[in-house]
Amino acid sequence: MSADSTGQNEHYTRVLRQRFRAWRGSRPFWAGLLTALGGAPIAYFPYANLKIGHLTLAMATTAGAGSLIIGVLLITLGLTMWFHQIVRVFAGVASILLALVSIPVSNLGGFLIGFLLAMIGGCLALSWAPGTPVAEQPAQPGAGAGPKDPAGPDGALPDGSDPQHGAAGTYSPGPAPWNDDSTNGKVDAGGGRNSAG
Repeated sequence: MSADSTGQNEHYTRVLRQRFRAWRGSRPFWAGLLTALGGAPIAYFPYANLKIGHLTLAMATTAGAGSLIIGVLLITLGLTMWFHQIVRVFAGVASILLALVSIPVSNLGGFLIGFLLAMIGGCLALSWAPGTPVAEQPAQPGAGAGPKDPAGPDGALPDGSDPQHGAAGTYSPGPAPWNDDSTNGKVDAGGGRNSAG
């Protein structure tokens, strides 16, 4: 194997990329990622210390443990959206509720960064629906060539009409229900479920 032949490595990375794309498409990937990323600042900021020269600025809140719990739960919910997509609705609702609770508990929800990420991730989880696989259509013989005769093999036009009995084959759904003269404009309301008598 020479240094110039990278065909095997390109194939390997292409297969990995296609597998990851298929895995990502079968679950609420972005919802889980944003929810997990939203949990990180919510859990981190109450315990972070910012040092400016000799000055230490602590951003701790009185509910530091609550911030840690909310952040860890959001990260767990994000991973749950990835690996157990069947509970995505529960995880989405729980993510939205935890993001809202993080506003008063955890420095405005991780300085609004974690709040917004978790809120968007929860909304994406609620709106995600699994796709249905598209069935492949069998190839029809002569599909590339245009038909010379607009009538099919049984003599019917593509719209379903018979060229011998009508040109356009117009569709009539029948009489409109509001033009029905069977009641002659009188409505009998006696004895019905919602009647007063």
